[in-house]
Amino acid sequence: MNQIISAALDKGRAQLNEVEAKQLLASAGVPVAQTQLAITADEAVNAAEEIGYPVVMKIVSPEIAHKSDVGGVVVGVENSDDVRSVFAEINRSVADKAPQAEIDGVAIQAMVPQGTEIIVGSTTDEQFGPVMMFGLGGVFVEILEDVAFRIVPLEPKDASDIVREIKGFPLLDGARGREKADLVSLENLILKVSNLVDENPQIAELDLNPVFAYSDGVVAVDAHIVLDTKS
Repeated sequence: MNQIISAALDKGRAQLNEVEAKQLLASAGVPVAQTQLAITADEAVNAAEEIGYPVVMKIVSPEIAHKSDVGGVVVGVENSDDVRSVFAEINRSVADKAPQAEIDGVAIQAMVPQGTEIIVGSTTDEQFGPVMMFGLGGVFVEILEDVAFRIVPLEPKDASDIVREIKGFPLLDGARGREKADLVSLENLILKVSNLVDENPQIAELDLNPVFAYSDGVVAVDAHIVLDTKS
């Protein structure tokens, strides 16, 4: 069993925080936006300077799903003085709007360029076991529900097919002058996530939303992983 998963289960936790989730994904070869957890303002400054400005700062709490609703996200933080003030501001806002929430710290994350938004995830079906899901992110998944599914584990042909199966595939393939996404890197990410889920049956749910797709690579910006505490 992976050490990150094992440590969480040993503490009776059914959910990895964002930093743990990204560490787990990175260990499996999934490209993620560099992220560090800071408990103090000094740690936040050190992390930001190691990652490089500008950075995104986000509250880390297993009880706060929508961080922006409680003032828990600030983007474009550009220097150490701002890191300190934002660190205090985020904690004050969360303490005011979610006073009962358990706080793990503040995530310091590299700001990555906007790309084509993708959603990659997995869930556990009672009959089939782990199932992978792929689709365009943002309004495409929320309104059009344009997604495709495959049973884990996926083979290379499955990764290729799941990408091309959605109605929005032309947007990834350079339609109407759009930048063509790096489909090879996208398929590799899908396969690595499939392998991670297949090798760790303790993962009940996994959600990468968004993954940004570029012409020369992909990167997962946000990650959410739920564990099966009964496994």
